[in-house]
Amino acid sequence: MNRLVADLKERAGRLDRPVRFMEVCGTHTMVAFRSGIRALLPEGVSLISGPGCPVCVTQAGYIDAAVEIGRLPGMVITTFGDLIRVPGSRSSLEEERAKGMQVRVVYSPSDALELARSEPSRNVLFLAVGFETTVPTVALTVQAAREDGVGNFMVLTAHKTMPRAMEALLEGGEVQIDGFLCPGHVSVVAGAGIFSFLADRYRTPCVVAGFEPEDILEAIIMLLAQKEEGRSALEIGYRRAVTMEGNRAAQRIMNEVFMECDSEWRGLGLIPGSGLMLRDDYASFDAARRLGIEVGLGSSAGGCRCGDVLRGSITPPECALFGRSCTPARPLGPCMVSSEGTCAAYARYTGSRGGGRPA
Repeated sequence: MNRLVADLKERAGRLDRPVRFMEVCGTHTMVAFRSGIRALLPEGVSLISGPGCPVCVTQAGYIDAAVEIGRLPGMVITTFGDLIRVPGSRSSLEEERAKGMQVRVVYSPSDALELARSEPSRNVLFLAVGFETTVPTVALTVQAAREDGVGNFMVLTAHKTMPRAMEALLEGGEVQIDGFLCPGHVSVVAGAGIFSFLADRYRTPCVVAGFEPEDILEAIIMLLAQKEEGRSALEIGYRRAVTMEGNRAAQRIMNEVFMECDSEWRGLGLIPGSGLMLRDDYASFDAARRLGIEVGLGSSAGGCRCGDVLRGSITPPECALFGRSCTPARPLGPCMVSSEGTCAAYARYTGSRGGGRPA
């Protein structure tokens, strides 16, 4: 660790201008805060957090649709824990559960399918939120439901893919991004090669990083080396788990069940080709199509700047609600709710008012 920090400081000292690197993985955000990496960064090098939290980038309208479905007779909503407290336009799944809605936390989509098998008189909805990392497990579950004829199982999909969102950030030009720490989990499944166009077309250095503090420091050093040498390349720091081609078996399952679609991102708007929806062969398991439910944009709490945080245009303390009306105990936006949210990281590791060195 000491050697990496010394190398980091030496390379930073040779910079001709300050650089800002963006991590687009919620786990990277949390590790960087928890391990004190941000405090170790030398003058002229800073980390900014991007749209790497799947719960955070999901629009309020998705929660509204889940609540609408959950109010139907005989419906059970199943979800990962983080999503329960995310506010929709008027309510959250946590609030609805307190009023009697059947909302259950599961640890995998297969748990939801087992529930549907065990309670055939109920319809079971799984809230499918996440990046490429979680899509294969949902695809396998939907395939199993069709093969076994489990007709009371459905999913409401809000799956998103990361490369187009990173491209949108560069195209927007709102935030200075001198390099990306690319997400390790996504790259294990989809392959690091999906990010190569960012270096080739946009001349933005990219390094796929692992999840130990040393991994993140090494990735930052690799980005600094590219800047110093005037290169823009895609490199893999997380070599023990990531390859350029990724997990071909997982990709095949994803492509059999899902197809590309346009998707709305909180803070980034509609990004063409950045989402995944069930193919027509699996339409009977698509809750929105099966039930005629429209997933709209919804609305956020007045003054909540989660979208600006997700773009990296502000840090959480620059939001007037942060640490005041929006706290971990009473979150008003998903960036404070999620265990991978940037606001949650700031609140937990720098204090509710965000003190410490800015990102």
